[in-house]
Amino acid sequence: MTKKKVKRKPKKLLIILIIIFVIIIGVLSYFMFFKKESVKEAKVVSKIDNYGYVLKSNKSDTYKKLFKELKTVLSGKVDEKEYAKVITKMFIVDFYSLNDRTAKTDVGGVDFVHKDVLENFILNAEDTFYKYVESNIYKERKQKLPTVDKVTISNVEKTTFSYNDKTDEDAYKVNANWTYKDSLSSTGYQDEATFIYVHDGKKLVLVEISDTDESQE
Repeated sequence: MTKKKVKRKPKKLLIILIIIFVIIIGVLSYFMFFKKESVKEAKVVSKIDNYGYVLKSNKSDTYKKLFKELKTVLSGKVDEKEYAKVITKMFIVDFYSLNDRTAKTDVGGVDFVHKDVLENFILNAEDTFYKYVESNIYKERKQKLPTVDKVTISNVEKTTFSYNDKTDEDAYKVNANWTYKDSLSSTGYQDEATFIYVHDGKKLVLVEISDTDESQE
C-alpha cells in the first residue's frame, strides 16, 4: 500500500505575495513623498531694503502689483499720504482674501502691523476672522472663501495717536472700503474699516483697525 504524498504550498506563491506587498508599500511611499514635495516654500522675489518690506512668490497678482507701486512711492522723496494709501490696500488684499491663505494660522497683512501689537493681532485673527478657514496646504480645499476685488480709499488724514506711553502727532487715519470677487462668498464679511498708522522711524506701521462709523464719532 503506497502512502499519499502531502502537497505543500509552493514557495513561489509566498514570494509573489511578498513582491506585491513591497510594490504596494513602495507606491504609497512614493505618492506620500511626492505630495509632500509638492508643497513648495515661498521665495523672496523682491525687496524694499530701506523699509524692510519683502515680496514672496506665493502672493497674489494683485498684491504683487501693489508691491511694485509701493516700491515706486518709497523711492526718492516720500509722499506719506500715498504711502499710507498703498499699504492700506496691500493690507486689505492680504488679510481679507481668505482664499489666498493656506490655513487659519496663515494670517495675512502681518508685514504692516506694529511689532508691539503683532502677537495679539494674530491671536485675535485666528479666533475670529480666520477661525473657520480650512487647511489648503495640498491645494485640495473645497471651502468657498472670499477674495478681495477692489479697494477704495475714501479719506486719508493726519491725526494724533497715543500708544505704549508714546504719542505720534503725525499719525495717519485711513478710511477704506472694499468689495469681493464672489458676491456670495463675501456675504457677512467685513467690507469697510478705519486704519491707524504711526511712525516706526520712517516706516508707517498699523496699530489699530476699527469700524468706520466708530472712528468718525
